[in-house]
Amino acid sequence: MKIGIIGAGFIGSALALRLTSLGHSVAIANSRGPETLGEVAQKTGATPVTSHEAAHYGEIIVVTIPLKNIPDLPKDLFDRVPAEVPVIDTSNYYPLLRDGHISELEQGELTESEWVQQHLGRPVVKVFNNILADHLEKLGQPVGTPGRIGLPVAGDEPAAKQKVMALVEELGFDAVDNGSLHESWRQQPGTPCYAADMSAKELRQQLESLGTERTEQQHAQFLANHVAQEKQMEAQGIKLK
Repeated sequence: MKIGIIGAGFIGSALALRLTSLGHSVAIANSRGPETLGEVAQKTGATPVTSHEAAHYGEIIVVTIPLKNIPDLPKDLFDRVPAEVPVIDTSNYYPLLRDGHISELEQGELTESEWVQQHLGRPVVKVFNNILADHLEKLGQPVGTPGRIGLPVAGDEPAAKQKVMALVEELGFDAVDNGSLHESWRQQPGTPCYAADMSAKELRQQLESLGTERTEQQHAQFLANHVAQEKQMEAQGIKLK
């Protein structure tokens, strides 16, 4: 396939490397322009392009930029991109380390990807947000391998979700249906499923145990968990990209 990636950070670069290794043609963009992506292109085999070119490049588009930068994307980014082209959102909300506080997400009415979807003006599929980039690059395994990692996939468009789930499987992970985009809170930071590298069976059991509607207690607990995680990351000098 032809796949466009908007964002050349840790996840974007890991995806570009894995996808090109599988024979896909990848175009990658960042906010600073294609002339700054020489090193990424050399490492991954992806072709540096502008954001508009990446959005119009392929059969699947991946948006993998800091959450705070989503509103800064061009408003016409997806104009004339066919409706059947899935748009993947990989973003996570990190208020302490990167994004500042976003009231809509603090209140809990919207999931992170619902917020992204509103700003993009286009349906998105949530995946690749709850796995470390290094693990995404190196831990994919053939179907049936014991301990193969399961990745949750959430979205409202069945055809788009199925296409994305097939790509997840090709990358070496078990794609686990995590329901609608409104249910994607179950794979956000602070939840038991975040960066846990569970098997598909374990992941399904965990998602089921959380229920489908996030309670106020769950929202408060997961926010508190994430604050603790961010403070630990800050103390360890971990940088987000």
